[in-house]
Order: sequence, then C-alpha cells, then structure tokens
Amino acid sequence: MGEWRKFNPGDTAPNEGKYIEVGENDFHMGINDPQIVSLGKGEPFPQTSNHNRKWIRKKP
Repeated sequence: MGEWRKFNPGDTAPNEGKYIEVGENDFHMGINDPQIVSLGKGEPFPQTSNHNRKWIRKKP
C-alpha cells in the first residue's frame, strides 16, 4: 500500500511532474548539478548520472 517515493531508471512515472535525481547519502552532503526531468504519467525514467542515484518527485 502507499506510493513509492524513490524510483530507479526504467521505472515508470506514477504521475505527471518534475523529478530530480538524489543520491543515497545526499542528506549529508547534497549532490552537485542533479538532473531534473519533466515526465508524463507512465513515461520511463531515464538513466541517472551514476548507479547510486535514484529519482524522486521534485517539490513545487
């Protein structure tokens, strides 16, 4: 139950919106120049800058 918060490359977007890539430990250091993509519902997430990153929905 509930909605996933973090998405892997290739997963489909649950809702239309902007998504930003985050790192595993980004709450400690942050990441430089994260990718931001705009996806429609059902579109696949693109590859991230490195294998340790995931996508989350960007807050407005």
